[in-house]
Amino acid sequence: MKKIIILIVSVAGLAGLGWYISTLFANKGKSDTQLIEFAIKDVSSIDRLIVTDRALNSFEVKKKGDKWTDAKGNCVVPENIDNILDAIRNIEFKGYLPDKSHENYNKMMSSQNIKVEIFENGEWSKTWYIGPPAPDHYGQVMLLDTKELGKSTHPVLMKVKGLNGFLGPRFFADPRLWACTDIFSIPMERISRVDVKFNKEAERSFSVAKQGPNVEVYQNGRKLDNVEDRMAFSYLQNYKKIHYNLRNFELNDKQMDSLKRTTPFAEIKVKETSGTTTKLRCFRAKAAANDIVAGKEIVNSDIDKFWCELPSGDLVKCQYFVFNPLLLGHIYFPMDETKFTTLDGFAPTDMDNSFEK
Repeated sequence: MKKIIILIVSVAGLAGLGWYISTLFANKGKSDTQLIEFAIKDVSSIDRLIVTDRALNSFEVKKKGDKWTDAKGNCVVPENIDNILDAIRNIEFKGYLPDKSHENYNKMMSSQNIKVEIFENGEWSKTWYIGPPAPDHYGQVMLLDTKELGKSTHPVLMKVKGLNGFLGPRFFADPRLWACTDIFSIPMERISRVDVKFNKEAERSFSVAKQGPNVEVYQNGRKLDNVEDRMAFSYLQNYKKIHYNLRNFELNDKQMDSLKRTTPFAEIKVKETSGTTTKLRCFRAKAAANDIVAGKEIVNSDIDKFWCELPSGDLVKCQYFVFNPLLLGHIYFPMDETKFTTLDGFAPTDMDNSFEK
């Protein structure tokens, strides 16, 4: 009888030990798996993202309905959101790092990482810590923090499916890279008047006034005859999609103030039927070196881009090519070109508007 009791206890003990070991391995497997589950397949549930860069600068974007904005409700570049959501949807496990490298990478990750906080349906879901590129530059060293399991103690190698490179450049906190680049997105029907003023060449200045189907065009205050309505409407259509080229990464505060105190070579003012008015001030931009145009030296002027002061006061770089349809009124209207000082429009032939570098 005693032997039977001992046998039963032994069997029970082995069964309990087996259950404990199997549970331990099951939980360990689950934990390991979850701590490399960076992906969220249904990104439609994501409604907030906070990116903090290595310098501890943070930028937040949020979704209301189908529209993404920054924390203040300002427009953000849709492609930036698409790139991040694509990475969240398609990120996958690439491999483990060697055990002996963990200490080194942990130190590296603690001081140099990009932090990406992901929220789903208004609640924090998980956080990515993006470290250096993988040793072979195909992937990224990363750590995961989740609500259920906390922050992983060991970084792993991750990659984005279909991407032969690293994903760090998709995540940045510089607001200049997030801001939408559109300046004008006004349908022709909403425009009531446009005034384009050239401060050094008054005869190039013109205005377009629209009231319903009626359009009048003026050159330096004088009404023009024989203006074709179709050409006037074609000109106004140009304001439907105008973007700047670059945010200001060149001028410091002192240089910007100096530039704004100079006389702009051109000013554009658009009044909408709602009463809203948008005004731009256009300034010549300096070039790194002089250019030669049609055999003539253009002194210290950028012949491709100029500075534009937005209504917000921000300075951005714009391309002459993009703004030609807005500034070259004589292309659309029978303006008296004999009064023009130069024949090349507003191409920079001088640099009177110099400012301190």
